[in-house]
Amino acid sequence: MTCQRFEDLPVWQEAMRLAHGVYDLTENPKFKISFSLRDQIERGSMSVSDNVAEGFERGTTNELLAFLYIARGSAGETRSKLCFMEKRPNLADFKSQISDFINTQDS
Repeated sequence: MTCQRFEDLPVWQEAMRLAHGVYDLTENPKFKISFSLRDQIERGSMSVSDNVAEGFERGTTNELLAFLYIARGSAGETRSKLCFMEKRPNLADFKSQISDFINTQDS
């Protein structure tokens, strides 16, 4: 499969689903977390797709691979924050949604 645009890459499409899902979660008025944690998880989730896109646009296989590893790191950072939030008592109403993200990223 040869892709002409990063938007055609399945990994970029999955990363965008993650980012949209995180934003859907954090924009819910009942989802109460500190501004800094919200900012970090939103930026981390966006970083996954951004790094895939940047690596693709660099135009070489080696750079794409390097940026895919960076994207994987950002996905891990996002998952780590989700694991933290899953255990917070004030987010108990969102536990199943958060768990769904964690389990999706593990696949």
